[in-house]
Amino acid sequence: MDYTTLIEPAELAPHLADPGWVVVDCRFDLPNPSAGPQQYAEGHIPGARYANLDADLSGPVTALTGRHPLPDPETFARKLGSWGIEQPSQLVTYDAASGALAARLWWMLRWVGHRKVAVLNGGLKAWVEAGQPVNNRVPVIRPATFTHRVDRGAAVSVEEVMSGLADGTLLLVDARASDRFAGRNETIDPVAGHVPGARNHPFLSNVDAGQRFLTAAELRERWRTALAAAEGRDIVSMCGSGVTACHNLLALEVAGHSGARLYAGSWSEWIRDRARPVATR
Repeated sequence: MDYTTLIEPAELAPHLADPGWVVVDCRFDLPNPSAGPQQYAEGHIPGARYANLDADLSGPVTALTGRHPLPDPETFARKLGSWGIEQPSQLVTYDAASGALAARLWWMLRWVGHRKVAVLNGGLKAWVEAGQPVNNRVPVIRPATFTHRVDRGAAVSVEEVMSGLADGTLLLVDARASDRFAGRNETIDPVAGHVPGARNHPFLSNVDAGQRFLTAAELRERWRTALAAAEGRDIVSMCGSGVTACHNLLALEVAGHSGARLYAGSWSEWIRDRARPVATR
């Protein structure tokens, strides 16, 4: 069985020693970038590699990009190979709990042509609560060659966002919390607000109180209004820097809605050009 969206701790546990399976720890703290690597060093799922959001899952930041631009696909493919990942591998990504960071790697793997990837539902928190093992040993990895095939339609540029909003062919959905979307509580980016015409769907509305994804039926209900508004239009997901936007893309996939795309530059790229409009209502 291939896992392509979510996987439960009990489903992963029998495969920890399976050479065809690779587990990747994506824990990261935006205000404290050293926290994720430190947490990994203190304890992780046995055999897990560590993926650093800044160093491994993002490209160089420039005066024109957002805070977490996509890396060069060739560079990313080499990194995947260094983790022992090849096309037949079953990938499992996880973070501390909600899947907000793990979903970034989930989406990126699909972006470069790898569909056998799933996010651990509930993350390390759920894994530990299920009584599964954790250790602090760094795995010995046999490097592989990852052959990538970039899906050019999976990500959209700022120009495509502007064009799609102008002609009504695109529904832009912002995954940030509602107070940031409304411009009332911006603590990360220098400009508050949102892209005019965007709709807000905070990524945490995809999970329950235990930070596990809602069921497919529950997600369809949560997304019902947005999906109705998207009738005949492409859905494009954004957030602050293209990370939690991937959580919404995963939720849509679980709900049975495929084909939504990512505006990777997101709000932090949009505001690089002060000529681009900003809304707070």
